Amino acid sequence: MRRAGDRGRFDFGWLDTRHTFSFGEYHDPAWSGFSVLRVLNEDRVLPGQGFGMHGHRDMEILSWVLEGAIEHRDSLGNGEVLRPGEIQRMSAGTGIRHSEFNPSADSPLHFLQIWIVPDAPGGAPAYEQRLVDPGRLDGTFAPVASPDGREGSVRIRQDATLSIARLKPGADVSIGIGAARNSWVQVSRGSVGTAGEVVSAGDGLAVREEIRLDFRALEDSEILVFDLP
Repeated sequence: MRRAGDRGRFDFGWLDTRHTFSFGEYHDPAWSGFSVLRVLNEDRVLPGQGFGMHGHRDMEILSWVLEGAIEHRDSLGNGEVLRPGEIQRMSAGTGIRHSEFNPSADSPLHFLQIWIVPDAPGGAPAYEQRLVDPGRLDGTFAPVASPDGREGSVRIRQDATLSIARLKPGADVSIGIGAARNSWVQVSRGSVGTAGEVVSAGDGLAVREEIRLDFRALEDSEILVFDLP
């Protein structure tokens, strides 16, 4: 279990960020990633603020907005606004530069930034953004990022799948995981019971070699499950 309060935290004024795994100036040798999941940051950005143009390479980067909006620009010429219910995938490949800003003058931005190590270095950089039908997430898990782009998910360069479910209080949901796989559970809203634990917003749970995960919502909740090699 990785409790929300045990994560690394930095408050830069314009950015309040919490790191599940080692990132930037935060280093914890006990939490340097899980399988190919390398970064899981929960960021809150003030209106009109954001991350200026900077570069990445050899990483699959996902963004999932919980509140507000992100204005994205990159060196491929993409310029998009990402809102709740949309998933963004950026394959850094041989190198990409991008900026991410909160375009609002008065509303905060709250989002998850996720990095997954690709199955091989290199490759052409790429960008993809898709709207996730909210009905697909209500009471059941739906993939939003996968290696084959199934069910309208964004396509990542790794044998890993991110699925999300939204639950009402008292609702039960299960998800199957392949044998000899690893799973990371992250609760982004609310709280759920699973594996004899209560997992609340900001908490993460590492699960190894379980072929099924069962959840019961204790309040309105959103759950992310990573199926990892």
